[in-house]
Amino acid sequence: MSIDWVNRLGKWRTIFAGWQLGTRMKGDAECDAVRDHREATLIMRAELNALAQLLVDRGVFTAQEFSDQLNIEAERYCTTLSERFPGITATDDGLTMTAKAADTMRNWRP
Repeated sequence: MSIDWVNRLGKWRTIFAGWQLGTRMKGDAECDAVRDHREATLIMRAELNALAQLLVDRGVFTAQEFSDQLNIEAERYCTTLSERFPGITATDDGLTMTAKAADTMRNWRP
């Protein structure tokens, strides 16, 4: 069973929205817009990294190679985000937060 790292990477949208706007409920229009935008930019960054890497390494690639490289880049970015936001990890079901996440989010606006 393979992990869908692109889907997992998109889960970070909630952290970025909370970081930017403070904690808000789903359905808050401003926060929903930020979540949607962050998800798009997170995935586009991974896509760009994957595309650039393949263009440099091979010059030509198949759809499967692109998909595989995108998953590699999404996994790397999930790891980077976990390091940037200590105590928070993306999983297939959402975000997992440990007690350390409270320290990470302490200075975010309500």
